[in-house]
Amino acid sequence: MRTRISTLTATGTQPHQRHLFHGSGAVSFSTKGEYGVRLMVQLGRHFGAGPASLAEIAAEEDLPRAYLEQLVMSLRDAGLVTSTRGARGGYQLARPPEETKIVDVLRALEGPIAPMVCASEDPEHGLQCDRTSSCTVNLLWVRIRDAISGALDSMTLADLVPTRAVLLARAAQAVPAQALTAAPATAMALPTATPGTGALTRS
Repeated sequence: MRTRISTLTATGTQPHQRHLFHGSGAVSFSTKGEYGVRLMVQLGRHFGAGPASLAEIAAEEDLPRAYLEQLVMSLRDAGLVTSTRGARGGYQLARPPEETKIVDVLRALEGPIAPMVCASEDPEHGLQCDRTSSCTVNLLWVRIRDAISGALDSMTLADLVPTRAVLLARAAQAVPAQALTAAPATAMALPTATPGTGALTRS
């Protein structure tokens, strides 16, 4: 949602509204990238357990199944997922989560990382701007591109998928507190001397 600043004239009327920013936002990804990463995270959680159904993932993430079917085709063409047909078919990661880079996922879904067309990872995109050869502002966009690419390249799907230890810890927290509380130990009876006899008895 865009935030707007309103100005009032002396008569109290509202002549115009001014956006705080133009466009869809600075260096933003589309729903292709957002939904695609969420899809891959779900496949990461299922890794090692066989193919996962898109219908189940769509229900889990509250996403349209038809849209996921389009996205998973791009991911499959990029070699990031594999498909299995049949009653128990579905999709699974082509590589372990720790070997699946987020930058590869977003490139497969969004295309080259490009804050501006003149700073695209695809060198041919730079030819679309007739000022590329003489523009000094291009340095800014290139540095932004490299910073984004570097951040994405440093992360893998494993960074977004809870490990088994985390899942077990969460499950333990869900157990009622009384089940985790140990039963109190029985007090040990101490020997005492019977008056007048010197014999020891236990209380």
